[in-house]
Amino acid sequence: MIGSCADFARNLLAWYSRCRRQLPWRAANDGARIEPWAILVSELMLQQTQVVTVVPYFHRFMARFPAPPDLAKATEQEVLRLWQGLGYYARARHLLAAARSIVADFQGRVPDSLAGLRSLPGVGRYTAGAVASIAYDLRAPILDGNVARVLCRLDKIRSDPRDSATNARLWRRAEQVLPDKQVGEFNSALMELGATICTARSPRCELCPVRPFCQAASQGLQEKIPLPRKSRSTPLLCRWTICVHRGPRWLLEQRPPTGRWAAMWQFVTVEASERSPNCAMLRRRLGLRITGLRRIGQVRHALTHRRYVFDVFAARTEGGASCKSHPLRRWLKLDELDAYPLPRVHLRIAQMLLSPEFTAG
Repeated sequence: MIGSCADFARNLLAWYSRCRRQLPWRAANDGARIEPWAILVSELMLQQTQVVTVVPYFHRFMARFPAPPDLAKATEQEVLRLWQGLGYYARARHLLAAARSIVADFQGRVPDSLAGLRSLPGVGRYTAGAVASIAYDLRAPILDGNVARVLCRLDKIRSDPRDSATNARLWRRAEQVLPDKQVGEFNSALMELGATICTARSPRCELCPVRPFCQAASQGLQEKIPLPRKSRSTPLLCRWTICVHRGPRWLLEQRPPTGRWAAMWQFVTVEASERSPNCAMLRRRLGLRITGLRRIGQVRHALTHRRYVFDVFAARTEGGASCKSHPLRRWLKLDELDAYPLPRVHLRIAQMLLSPEFTAG
């Protein structure tokens, strides 16, 4: 960094006071404080997810669970349903577990120490630092992707910020630049700078309030720092989704309690093979007499480390088999799906089935 940390903090805080975005988990300039619970919820939601996506989910979640005791009493299915579409569902389970820990161990109040915050499920060093500094103004550093990028450019750090040695160096630097006062505002400003000005691509250096302190900008290296993540091949996984209906009801099954989309509900889905699905195979799989099997479309879905292709089929059964012997299955009308958490892929498939051609009468 060029210049002193004190001058850097002064410039950054002045800019943040003028230009920060008004977000529902962020205090306004009138000095009013936000409840620590709201900050914790927002930080977990914002992990690997953009602000614009999180805002409506945050509003709905806080309306339903305004305090830790409210969430602690909820079932996992309720929480997953409210989180539906936001992705990375382990965060929802961690938040539920954290609420129960807050009730059991902290009298229903979000802990006000780093050690207490780190004891909560799903709360790591970054999240603990963010909540501690923003909610309680404790002098705790933070380091997320945005802050790491800002610090790399300020100090002209060319190595990969995800490398363990570089990451440790950045944590030390994040603590060094912290002012003694307005710690929460400063950390929020650092994140805001990385999100809106010091972006990964095409940084807006001409608008940057701390450009005079930036070594990378002074040498025209801002586009080359930090090093881009090494590209990795993402495997393509193929699935068949079989939408079986009996009259107006469709067969849904619950996924296993662990793994991707754990405990959520889906239309019958199997790993694709070289041969096309057939009624005999489905009869063995489901114990139902299947007729009218036909392909109705395809859904593609990309995750961070893999891609999926779902070939979607519709079929019907005339049998009267119940789901009593299969507790993880339900026969549901499409308008009943709102009560069940479904992965985004299966929400899209449900929309396909709502077309007049596929709605069972």
